[in-house]
Amino acid sequence: MKIEHVNQIAAAVNAVKATSVKNFYFVACGGSMASLATGDYFLNREISIPSRVYTSNEFVHVNPNGLGEGSVVILRSHSGTTPETVEAARFAREKGAVTIAVSMEVESPLCKEAEYTVHYNYKDGSDVIDGETGVYYSLIFGILNAVAPNEKYERVIKQLNQLENLFETNKKNTYDQAFQFGSDYKRDKLIYTMGSGAYYHQAYSFTSCLLMEMLWIHSNAIHTGEYFHGPFEITDYDVPLLIIKGEGPTRSLDERAITFAQKFSKKVEVVDVAELDFTGIDEDLKEYFGPAVAGAVLRQYADGLAEHTGHPLSVRRYMWKMDY
Repeated sequence: MKIEHVNQIAAAVNAVKATSVKNFYFVACGGSMASLATGDYFLNREISIPSRVYTSNEFVHVNPNGLGEGSVVILRSHSGTTPETVEAARFAREKGAVTIAVSMEVESPLCKEAEYTVHYNYKDGSDVIDGETGVYYSLIFGILNAVAPNEKYERVIKQLNQLENLFETNKKNTYDQAFQFGSDYKRDKLIYTMGSGAYYHQAYSFTSCLLMEMLWIHSNAIHTGEYFHGPFEITDYDVPLLIIKGEGPTRSLDERAITFAQKFSKKVEVVDVAELDFTGIDEDLKEYFGPAVAGAVLRQYADGLAEHTGHPLSVRRYMWKMDY
């Protein structure tokens, strides 16, 4: 990892370590919020300090009662220009919280508004370790190790060096399946996605950012634990469902949903995280690396749809083209 990233992460982690932390808030919009939510899941799994995910505008309007000194607010915007997130950083800092901005653009309004900046590289030839996943994971597990030292967190940080190989290997191994999915589902105007645990956030991101924003395909992210509490009534032979079968404690929820869905729909696509390649990752750490690897694989599914529908992922109708 580049020294600038190491120093930025160290400064942010040390700030958390020097704080009597009473709560964490993860604040962003869209795909950035889904990315941060993985960190929220890890913290909730590992420590007793409460944390919560907010979409940026709601965070400011709700004004959480627990926000103030002792709060750590982690914010993310890819460009660093998302107005709602910039305002959330200013708001949190005024309340006395430790604010940490995660962004591609170190000179962006978000990074200037927050007290600490963690910058990642993007499409500049850098290794994955210096990209958004490697940098964010280093921050989260650095924070975990600061507030509740554990050799497990140190191993996660060391094994992040395997990320690039994991991404490339699993993308290669799932390429045919992903592009066949694109061919099979190219005429579907609606595709539901499902997942649980940390993978629910991947389902949400795939639904909101890739299917709806980039491909203009109607969708909804359904938690597999909630599937039988209403949403399963839409299941029918021609209803497409993409289901992430996670690696971790909520896998049984996914298995139950898959079993039912496959009885009544002929269009169930399963991405089984346990079948992905985790070479170089300790068995007890797969739960932490799985969401990142699944995200890389799901992006390839979107590429398959883009290829077969002729709809480039870069096309927008409204975003960045008008005031809204």
